[in-house]
Amino acid sequence: MQEASFSGLMKAIFYMIAFYYIFKFLAKIFLPVLVKKAVEKAGENFQRQQQYSHDNLWQKKHTNNEDIIINTANAKNPRETKKVGDYVDYEEID
Repeated sequence: MQEASFSGLMKAIFYMIAFYYIFKFLAKIFLPVLVKKAVEKAGENFQRQQQYSHDNLWQKKHTNNEDIIINTANAKNPRETKKVGDYVDYEEID
């Protein structure tokens, strides 16, 4: 059975502190590069998705010769609220 010694404890604390500062130093160097690459890749995916949806929309517009009519008369009027139930008017009886 091994016993814990003061020098072993100090050595472990020293290694933990050294690891912390080395990790912190390397994170300052490499983390901005990794984040920049992730943002660029997300931007490329977004551009690709926008281009794909734009191409599909363009194809649908030009392959379909039917006219599209949008009725805007109802858009100006506010929507009717939901009617949940009947309104009952109560009177007090003396």
